[in-house]
Amino acid sequence: GILQHPDGTVLKQLQPPPRGPREQEFYNKVYDSDCCDSILLELREYLPKYFGVWSPPTAPNDTYLKLEDVTRKFNKPCIMDVKIGQKSYDPYASAEKIQQQVSKYPLMEEIGFLVLGMRVYHVSSDSYETQNQHYGRSLTKETVKDGISKFFHNGYCLRKDAIAASIQKIEKILGWFEGQKQLNFYASSLLFVYEGSCQATTVRLSDVTLAEKRGVPKGLLSSGDILEYNNNIHVINSTENGKIEASVSKGLSKFYALHKKAYSKRHHSQLSLKVENLEQGNVWKSSTCITQEHLNGNVIPQLEKVFCHMPAEIKESANVEVRMIDFAHVFPSNTKDEGYIYGLKNLITVLQNILDN
Repeated sequence: GILQHPDGTVLKQLQPPPRGPREQEFYNKVYDSDCCDSILLELREYLPKYFGVWSPPTAPNDTYLKLEDVTRKFNKPCIMDVKIGQKSYDPYASAEKIQQQVSKYPLMEEIGFLVLGMRVYHVSSDSYETQNQHYGRSLTKETVKDGISKFFHNGYCLRKDAIAASIQKIEKILGWFEGQKQLNFYASSLLFVYEGSCQATTVRLSDVTLAEKRGVPKGLLSSGDILEYNNNIHVINSTENGKIEASVSKGLSKFYALHKKAYSKRHHSQLSLKVENLEQGNVWKSSTCITQEHLNGNVIPQLEKVFCHMPAEIKESANVEVRMIDFAHVFPSNTKDEGYIYGLKNLITVLQNILDN
């Protein structure tokens, strides 16, 4: 497996020959300090950074590739590994090896990719759901869309912002493949990572106009909380500086609880919410407003739109990484890697269908 180095990088043990040396040679070639090949220089953008090889002092014969930890900057990383290409065996594979690989997932040639596993953070339960390669191999042409959408669902809603950002990053990788004829990739993967925690998102209350503010039920709120009415829903756990941490795991569950307690109340207000991403510093260009006088208890779906269905202006800023990994079967070529290109295009189509539907 992958080990963590104290300096924040990860260590991938070198596989037995010829796979391990071939992967090491690939990284050495791409990250050569004297490299002036524009194709390879651009490729670096889509790989984990490479820091050479490392061996533990206690086992100098064990060699590890020292790589960037793509998940390091995330608080609750959601991770998916997708093998790309129509063939998961290289041109030098034996007939036995070919048969073995094809039998593992016969649809590989038709679909062009295979989900090797995923780990998804569910904000509702503050826990991870994990799926292994058997899950991916169980997906058919009819179920692959739902199978992949599972990775982008956090227990409350579909993370359309993460899907849109993933598509944009895959399209850049596709552009690189369309423009190069040097290398062909077999049994290589894309690593998807997005931020599962909503704590990175802050909701700022501004321009709050209360139609009514009276009759606060005793014991409903703790000291220091501010009570706002919005047609049966008592909102929100405020902080001194006027910013509210939109931790959905706590926040939405509280909305549900308070909704039940205050069901008999008939109040309404206009609430203007601006959401900003703390890390990117981007603020929505236009506020998302909940202005209906009679939501009839339907504020939860409205809030899910605020938290999970990001507007087009900030889709690109979503905290998402898509990197190419696993290069034990990369070979020189003088033709486009049509199998990999086919897989990327098919994966984009599936993701776009999830986004549209």
